[in-house]
Amino acid sequence: MAIPVQITFKNMDPSPALEAKIRARAAQLTHFESDILRCHVTVEIPHRHHHQGDLYHVQLVVSTPAGDIVVSREGPRNHAHEDAYVAVRDAFDAAVRRLEDHVRTRGGQVKHHEPIMQEGHVTRFVAGQDYGFIELPDGKEVYFHRHSVADDGFDQLQVGSPVHVAVTEGETGLQAAIVRPGGKRRPAS
Repeated sequence: MAIPVQITFKNMDPSPALEAKIRARAAQLTHFESDILRCHVTVEIPHRHHHQGDLYHVQLVVSTPAGDIVVSREGPRNHAHEDAYVAVRDAFDAAVRRLEDHVRTRGGQVKHHEPIMQEGHVTRFVAGQDYGFIELPDGKEVYFHRHSVADDGFDQLQVGSPVHVAVTEGETGLQAAIVRPGGKRRPAS
């Protein structure tokens, strides 16, 4: 199925050759995402002050059922964009990268990076509750909950237990995203 393509030229005369190139590149987008609903391409020359050296601005809006992918390529820093064909090529190349990311994300193929772990030790537990606090080497205190301790290790922790912790900023301060028991043991104070 052909993608409906809308092409808008601003501050410039329409170019049948450029329009054909845009339609051909838009048709190739289905190789990367089959559920494209439509594609709107705007090509403009933002400033009509010069007779030579105009830099083209190209914006693509690729609509999918999961939302729009917007790519905007301006040429103020890229003098190659004095050529409308180069500006269009760069915009479509960026759209392809965004579509590939979109498809990977939708398919659950997102790369997961291991969180940055810091050393710390358990300083206290709240009696009768499923949470406690960890002290980091810089003296900051981090809240942690039973569910943030890896491998159901909450019940094995004691005051002074060494841990590795990935810290995030919570609504009320620092909190542990992940707690892994291990490291050098600190004496209980």
